[in-house]
Amino acid sequence: MSDDPETVRQIAELALDDRPLLVLDVDDVILEFIRPLPRYLASRGLELRLGTFNIHGNVFDVATDEQVAAERVSAAIDAFFAVQADWQEIAEGAAEALASFGDRAEIVLLTAMPHRHHAVRRAHLDRLGLPYPLLTTEMPKGPAIAMLRGDKGRTVAFVDDMPRNLLSARECVPEASLFHLMADNSVRALLPPFDLQGITTVTDWHDARPRIAEALGL
Repeated sequence: MSDDPETVRQIAELALDDRPLLVLDVDDVILEFIRPLPRYLASRGLELRLGTFNIHGNVFDVATDEQVAAERVSAAIDAFFAVQADWQEIAEGAAEALASFGDRAEIVLLTAMPHRHHAVRRAHLDRLGLPYPLLTTEMPKGPAIAMLRGDKGRTVAFVDDMPRNLLSARECVPEASLFHLMADNSVRALLPPFDLQGITTVTDWHDARPRIAEALGL
């Protein structure tokens, strides 16, 4: 069971399903994130200088050239999610790939963000023509994926850009097919080393689409 009670509640609202399960992260998988973020920060007098794979510690005040405190960075990201519809677009190839799976798989979006932004993201996804069920979580994703899968042993694939989420899924659902996809591959070189056993790296949705279809037996 998920460690996040609100995520558990959201999962319980979904209809029972026995189709192959495809669980997808949203930021930098379905929607662009790291590309529009610098433009958003610039509108607030901030500059993102990515020297490591972490937003915190890499944001600077343009006026003073000083590193911005973690609390201010967190507040800026939270504010970004509130106005995400003004900044975030669909990652190239994502909509077409998901549409190609049709109704042969259950597609669920599992996004790591504060629950209070669920309604804003839901509305934005609907406007973009992405009607798939949306779950928010503030805890590791593996337990939520295990709960989504249920006890029928159905095939599962999970796509995320963050290694920690893939590792959590591997721990909780060892049989799942795991895919590491980053909508902006320019930051891939900044990733710290992590155990890739059982995780397939894909460069974009054109690469991911046939691999996911094969993994799910579609």
